[in-house]
Amino acid sequence: MGFGQGLSGLNAAAQELDVIGNNIANAGTVGFKSSSVTFADVYANSQVGLGVKVAAVNQRFTVGTISNTGNALDMAIDGTKGLFRTEDTNGNVLYTRNGQFFADKDNFIVNAQGQRLTGYGLIGDDLQPITVPVGNLAPQASADITTRANMDANANPVYETGVAEALGGVFMSDDGGATYTQYQYRIGATGQISWFDMATNPISLPDGNYTAADDGAGTDATAVTLATTTGQSVSPANVLGESATVGTPYTAPIVAHPFSVTDPESYTHTLPLTVYDSVGNSHQMIQYFVKRPGGGGDAQWDVYYTLDGNVVNAAAPHEITYDSAGRLKTGATVDLTIPNPGGVDAPADALELTFDYTGSTQFSGDFSYNFTQDGFPTGEYAGLSVDTDGSVIASYTNGEMRTIGYVALANFNNLNGLKASGDNAWVETGASGQPIVGRPGTNGLATIKGQAVEESNVDMSEELVKMIIAQRFYQANAQTIKTQDQIVQNLISMR
Repeated sequence: MGFGQGLSGLNAAAQELDVIGNNIANAGTVGFKSSSVTFADVYANSQVGLGVKVAAVNQRFTVGTISNTGNALDMAIDGTKGLFRTEDTNGNVLYTRNGQFFADKDNFIVNAQGQRLTGYGLIGDDLQPITVPVGNLAPQASADITTRANMDANANPVYETGVAEALGGVFMSDDGGATYTQYQYRIGATGQISWFDMATNPISLPDGNYTAADDGAGTDATAVTLATTTGQSVSPANVLGESATVGTPYTAPIVAHPFSVTDPESYTHTLPLTVYDSVGNSHQMIQYFVKRPGGGGDAQWDVYYTLDGNVVNAAAPHEITYDSAGRLKTGATVDLTIPNPGGVDAPADALELTFDYTGSTQFSGDFSYNFTQDGFPTGEYAGLSVDTDGSVIASYTNGEMRTIGYVALANFNNLNGLKASGDNAWVETGASGQPIVGRPGTNGLATIKGQAVEESNVDMSEELVKMIIAQRFYQANAQTIKTQDQIVQNLISMR
């Protein structure tokens, strides 16, 4: 009977060495899960055991080291709960922790064995193979344009109509004799006096600085006395009678600047941006901000819009007003329709644009702005990436990104009930239970780390120590057989 116990020990030790050897052999296999042997003793109606047997070979589903690879479609499951769900060409479902994927000739995301990675589409919960997108991303016409700007409160207003200059008056200078010289004077807005001859040529009076003041002389109260620095004066009678516009302040001339894109004096600030039509063509749109003379305590600005150099609202500029605190008061939004922006060669739908100036201000300071617009041209597929929640995101050459689906993960109540099928994959069994499938990060499932893989969880130092122990285990069982053999030899040699 002793031979049986020793032989069972040899078999058990050999199987443990097989498991250890398999672990060591797969130390570099991505997603591999190491195994360990569970032993059980054998009894049969006796107080003395009949030896040992291998009760089970269990895999340890602990997380291996996650290593970055830089490969766009590599994925690592960052947690214990979760397996990639794949399908082979025959429709058989397999599960794996190996996240080394790439796109095949049919644009399916597959592993080295050609098994297709499955997941969810954007709509519904049906599981299906994930494919790499092909073709161009359709363009999107611009529709909403937001502008957050500060208009310079100290900017000079732009006048649409001109104002002629006004004379202050006409007088005759008394040179102390019978000769009088006729001049014009103009009083500026701040009280300064300028001298002109009757041909409106600027001159300097010979007697120095003249001053103008009301002489307070009854009926001549509207006249002025003009005195030279030498004391000479002009009596009110010498002023050109009551017909002169004596004392009226001089109004500086105002030059009209009707809006024109070619006249920089006709606008205050400009803001260029690019918009896109329905077929993806880009167009330059410029917003021209024009400060107008204020009224009623509010500051008024007109906004003109041009598309590719053509003014689209010349007859009806958009009006924006700011209150005395520089806050936007009216004109926060405006709708603009531009028919057939592509012209004859590239006909396109009309641009339906909404401009939003909410949050704009008029403070003392330079013109500053920030704007966004929601249009973009067509773009070619450039690559894929995977987010932590399993989102498969396609990027395009126009800078846009689109989620095309979601990777599915599966978990089992009894992972050790899965049956290894080779190629680092498992299949469902009755002992494992049915899979619990969902998106990464939901229902307790692990998350995904993109451009990375999960290394084998084999601990080489632990396996080598186990190998030494298994070797001693094997040697000890061999020794029991040897001892039993010696006892049997003694019995046979008895006479």
